[in-house]
Amino acid sequence: MREKYEEYISKFKEKTPQDVQDKMKKAIDELEGSNEGKGLKVGEKAPGFTLPDATGKEVHLGSVLEKGPVIVTFYRGGWCPYCNMELRAYQELIQEIHSEGAELIAISPQTPDASLSTKEKNELAYYVLSDEGNKVANDYNLVYHLPPYLVEIYKEKGLDLEKANDSDSWTLPVSATYIIRQDGTIAYEYTKADYKDRVEPSEVVQKLKEI
Repeated sequence: MREKYEEYISKFKEKTPQDVQDKMKKAIDELEGSNEGKGLKVGEKAPGFTLPDATGKEVHLGSVLEKGPVIVTFYRGGWCPYCNMELRAYQELIQEIHSEGAELIAISPQTPDASLSTKEKNELAYYVLSDEGNKVANDYNLVYHLPPYLVEIYKEKGLDLEKANDSDSWTLPVSATYIIRQDGTIAYEYTKADYKDRVEPSEVVQKLKEI
């Protein structure tokens, strides 16, 4: 996944004006220096949740945990190329995850319709849930507000977050990945303000095996 990231970032830098790149970096730096999106830590209790999947069916974290440990990854949305690369990388490892008796849950603030598009586009065979309003992401201390100058850049690029998330709040979850034990405690976490900095899915699977 990281190799694909580096390739995409290289192309992005070639075609994106420097002032836009500078503003995007500024937004990440400001987020890192703020109190937003710090996430939960190892040993803490993972908040329970019930969220709809891409077809509208409700999924309960507690019910999934009854069967085994759960990997929970929060992503920004199907409009984010880094998210799509990450989701596809997890799909390549889903059989390995299941062989460990575990499940994978991917969560974004998208509506169920938008989540269904993401699931179908990437051919994902795991839970893809809609956290409209970022309620669960907020419970996990992952929500942050996009600064106005970044909102303008996104709008200029034709990104309609208000439609995708059915919200005018312009808030997103920080990209974060957790492994949750069957007793509900967090055994592993990776949380970064920089949406380009994500743990390699194969490393998460290795941690799952160790746990």
